[in-house]
Amino acid sequence: MDYIQKMSWDKLISAKRFGLERYHDERKRNRSDFQRDYDRLVFSAPFRRLQNKTQVFPLPGSVFVHNRLTHSLEVSCVGRSLGNNVTTILIDKYKDEPWVHKLQGIGAIVAAACLAHDMGNPPFGHSGERAIATYFSEGNGMILEKELKKNEWTDLTHFEGNANAFRLLTHQFNGRREGGFVMTYSTLASIVKYPYSSTLASSKGKFGFFSSEEADFIRVADELGMIRYGGEDIRYCRHPLVYLVEAADDICYQVMDIEDAHKLRILTTEKTKELFLGFFEKERLEHIKETLNIVTDVNEQIAYLRSCVVGVLVDECSRIFCEDEDKLLRGEVKGPLINLIDETPRKAYKKCTRVAYESIYKSSDVLDIELAGNRIISVLLDKLIDAVMYPQKAYSQLLLNKVPGQYEMRAESLYNRTQAVIDYISGMTDVYALDLYRKINGMSLPAL
Repeated sequence: MDYIQKMSWDKLISAKRFGLERYHDERKRNRSDFQRDYDRLVFSAPFRRLQNKTQVFPLPGSVFVHNRLTHSLEVSCVGRSLGNNVTTILIDKYKDEPWVHKLQGIGAIVAAACLAHDMGNPPFGHSGERAIATYFSEGNGMILEKELKKNEWTDLTHFEGNANAFRLLTHQFNGRREGGFVMTYSTLASIVKYPYSSTLASSKGKFGFFSSEEADFIRVADELGMIRYGGEDIRYCRHPLVYLVEAADDICYQVMDIEDAHKLRILTTEKTKELFLGFFEKERLEHIKETLNIVTDVNEQIAYLRSCVVGVLVDECSRIFCEDEDKLLRGEVKGPLINLIDETPRKAYKKCTRVAYESIYKSSDVLDIELAGNRIISVLLDKLIDAVMYPQKAYSQLLLNKVPGQYEMRAESLYNRTQAVIDYISGMTDVYALDLYRKINGMSLPAL
């Protein structure tokens, strides 16, 4: 750690807005700047489109399950609870500091970051991310490698929804204002789970920002006093609030998938109860069992157990965050908070993870949507990449005329044109992507 040994909450919590730095002030308002971030996201078109993006199970169905929108809203609620728990402890710890009032913004920052954390994800769930990355690493997109710089190429072959979310929130699309969503620095930093470039991406392909947004991320990170590691490649330690955003996502993703699997009868009631009851022991376990004897509706029983599980995980992750706060400020905590909680809930969570992988993520319906999504996205990339490479073709001109003007399909560099294609596809809903796929394949025609 070459530059800073320890981060400070005084700098980490900043209401400075990306793109509006010259207008920054500290005026008092009825809504805090971080609450304004939250509201701005809720009313945005990309957020609304999450209602028609797959979370895990195909949409729609006879039984309502989670989509990206409902998942993001639930993660935001859990994130706010985590943030408020932490705020209570930290305000008491730092009560004599002149900047202690800044800590009151933690709950709103985490809630807003949770709301935005999946906004960069393409249609068809996580398979959409894989479809884009593998199109370049093993598909027809391999022809672009010799045309691009190394960091530009790794951006494509390791395509990551988290990095795409940072781009969506900060990039100035055609006709839009400077600064993108003009979010506060703290909210932007709190969504970046992997604060390093694609050249440092692990075998899982995780990284936090594309080379096109590298300077933007550096500006945010340096302003907030985030610890930067040495070396030629850009790498920072996480903003501490990222751990709360990640914990909220981990809690909701795993627990809600189990509940959805029960609704779809992929998991039996007995198995679901066993998984959820495994989080508790002693008096708490007995109290929960007594309550289950009072409630007779099966779905209500599962919902009650789910709420109890979320509650214990929120308390545990809040506790770990506060206990390890000094390590977090020094960038010394490795891995998610969920891996550091007490043994009983930790083992129960890992069991849920195993069951989800074996019984849910490999289920026929989930695999069907992944296969279809992969095919649809690959074909759309094929057609659109060809169009931006050879815009003089008659077919290319027809196709490019369908693309909204905000996407820079005629940018000077091939990398920027390719990014514009990915911006367009990743912003699509499942339904829109399927409809466009059918149209360009002649499977759907307008009424004559």
